[in-house]
Amino acid sequence: MAELHDIVLRPVITEKTAHAEADQNTYVFEVGINTNKIQIRNAVQRLFGVTVESVKTSIVRGKIRRSGKYSGRRSDWKKAYIRLAEGDLLNFHES
Repeated sequence: MAELHDIVLRPVITEKTAHAEADQNTYVFEVGINTNKIQIRNAVQRLFGVTVESVKTSIVRGKIRRSGKYSGRRSDWKKAYIRLAEGDLLNFHES
């Protein structure tokens, strides 16, 4: 079994995800590329002590980047949208 921090890598904090947090109680995380929804659900519940209602995932394709005449490609990564039960809350923003 994978470690919890190999499943949930980091929160994705953008303006769009901030609106999802406020409106739908949905949080976005970067997760391991080979993890499934059940592993993600269990890891979030164990790491943060919250109840997860749903998990949606998507693969984010890496962009092609250039530096002068050299071009390369960023790695693909997986994003998970975690919807928490009503009343549960995560706070990544320092006030």
